[in-house]
Amino acid sequence: MRNILIVAGGAVAVAAIVAGVYFGTRAPSPGPAPTTVAATPDKAALMAVLPTDHVLGDPKAPVTIIEYASLTCSHCAHFHTQILPDLKKKWIDTGKVKLVYRDFPLDQVAVKAAQIAECAGKDKYFGVLDIIFRGQPQWATGADPIAELAKPLRIAGLGEAEIKACLANDAMMGAVLNDYRSGETLGVSATPTLFIGGQLYRGSRSVEDIDGVLAKLVK
Repeated sequence: MRNILIVAGGAVAVAAIVAGVYFGTRAPSPGPAPTTVAATPDKAALMAVLPTDHVLGDPKAPVTIIEYASLTCSHCAHFHTQILPDLKKKWIDTGKVKLVYRDFPLDQVAVKAAQIAECAGKDKYFGVLDIIFRGQPQWATGADPIAELAKPLRIAGLGEAEIKACLANDAMMGAVLNDYRSGETLGVSATPTLFIGGQLYRGSRSVEDIDGVLAKLVK
């Protein structure tokens, strides 16, 4: 589980990411210009599906998992590649559970990767997330992570020109940072963080752990 550096409250932390501060081992690179971030709904509203959310499964499914993840977080990649497929088959594809994915980027590279996923559009969003998480060991450790990430994303129609335009799109940046701020409002400070039926679960969880929680919630 990877923790984010919180400096004097959430607004400063968000501003630091926008400014391009990288909380890791790679050297920082120039970040995008600050953008407008919408007002964050209250905690009760954030536990429901928001109009801007990306939802995997039937939006009317009775039980909701809300996931906050960073695209450069190895534990988040493990969840998406090793845990989620089993949960999807047993709970999501059967209409019992839906998963709401929200970005909680821990560094500048994660912000940019999240912007690119947003630009894929709702129909391709989870497919692009899968490409990003499965290829994370390769692209995230490269000298130029975003250039490396662009290679596998060509299959999703995101070429060099599309990615360049996407990273200059303030609306895409705003969507990512709105997710981040919503996570702060809910007390998220590390990834992955799950809310299952409104209950907070921090850190990595096994399929068996989550199965047990869902079995108690699904009627």
